[in-house]
Amino acid sequence: MSFNIKFVKDSNTKSDIEIVFINKDLLKKLPDSRAKILSLQNFNANDGEVIFLQSDNVLYYGVNLCDMDSVREAGAKAIRIVKKYNIKSLKISAFDDKEFTYALLIGILLGDYEFVDYKSEVKKTSLKAIYIISNDDYKNELHKASMIADSVNMARNVVNTPPQDCTPIALADIAKRISKDFDLDCRIGDIKFLQKEKMELILAVAKASINEPRFIELKYSPKKAKKRIVIVGKGLTYDSGGLSLKPADYMTTMKADKGGGCAVLGIMQAIAGLRPDIEVVGIIGATENMIGGNAYKPDDIIKSREGITVEVKNTDAEGRLVLADCLSYAQDLNPDYIIDLATLTGACVVGLGEYTSGIMGYNEDLNREFEKVATKSGELVAILPFNRHLEKLIDSKNADISNVSSTRYGGALTAGIFLGRFIKSEYKDKWIHLDIAGPAFVEKEWDVNSFGASGIGIRSVVDFILKVANGA
Repeated sequence: MSFNIKFVKDSNTKSDIEIVFINKDLLKKLPDSRAKILSLQNFNANDGEVIFLQSDNVLYYGVNLCDMDSVREAGAKAIRIVKKYNIKSLKISAFDDKEFTYALLIGILLGDYEFVDYKSEVKKTSLKAIYIISNDDYKNELHKASMIADSVNMARNVVNTPPQDCTPIALADIAKRISKDFDLDCRIGDIKFLQKEKMELILAVAKASINEPRFIELKYSPKKAKKRIVIVGKGLTYDSGGLSLKPADYMTTMKADKGGGCAVLGIMQAIAGLRPDIEVVGIIGATENMIGGNAYKPDDIIKSREGITVEVKNTDAEGRLVLADCLSYAQDLNPDYIIDLATLTGACVVGLGEYTSGIMGYNEDLNREFEKVATKSGELVAILPFNRHLEKLIDSKNADISNVSSTRYGGALTAGIFLGRFIKSEYKDKWIHLDIAGPAFVEKEWDVNSFGASGIGIRSVVDFILKVANGA
């Protein structure tokens, strides 16, 4: 972030530009002279409509002021517009409502993100200060927005980093840096650790890569922790599909297959900054899925850490194998909740589109509760229901379970059900599976997200953790 945000009470505070968020009702209340100028420009304050009056140095942005999602998106898009101007400061009036002001702040901070690490020439913004006009104290909202936005933008950067620079070992090094900067406990497991833990599924996926796998564990432990939540992330730093090789066009975004693991990094960083009275453990299975003479093969049968044997029918269904061993480890920590995040299936994208994550699990009440929290956080989600008929489709005649279904339909659900086989009975009502394959990486600007990685899952999971910590 190149600018500072400061709350001021004086509406006459000087700035180079003022942003005014406006709807049709407020448009009618403007002075006649101002309304006439806007009318001549055919400005009607429709949602997303923008006009800049140079005579007054005011940018009007049409928005539904009763909808937090619209306010959040308006904040993001407005900051992208004014950053292109040669200005040093701008001012915006806060909302009377804390939640709407928070939506504005998080929108601004997330909308400011750009991935420019590999550009030889970067055009820097001249914007240095944003003044939020308000008589109320919104310091808590600004602190939370800053913590979460910094974490989301960090995760975006890691996901966007190309695979030659973000290997499993590099991802582990990032985790070490976060642990040092935010006072988290950190444990990195190498191949010997994976062998000792009998994580044969992770080892199988990693076999053909020259880059060794890593097991990453971060822990936030307050002194008087009320509960323990374990977050598990799929950290495929690159996925070629293995011997079940992906078509070339499907490989070009596979640096984003670490989106779930990067979300875990972001969640842990945000929680360390917000410091709730709840223990949070973040686990990432980091590896690559490549091809070679020693690659794991379709028809292989592999024994998981949980003791369940898996028949491999498709080596491109590798994420669920990595998660299965990680979920086994997570349950040994005796958590009150387990949440996994993974760019797991193209089927989820087909079913829900690019912008929505799928929620799965056995506890319908927990699924609905998470859906409410995620929706309020600004992340789009939809519950996908398990059923007993789909359960049968991943049975194997040669092993305990197959890593893909016997049908092409319902792939997101059967992948979730596969993971569910590794969840012990005492934890089935405590587990949520999030398939973030759609919104984790989108090749166009949308909502508060720029091209590429979105950092999806961080806002919703952090808000869920805070809700649990507050006993709500």
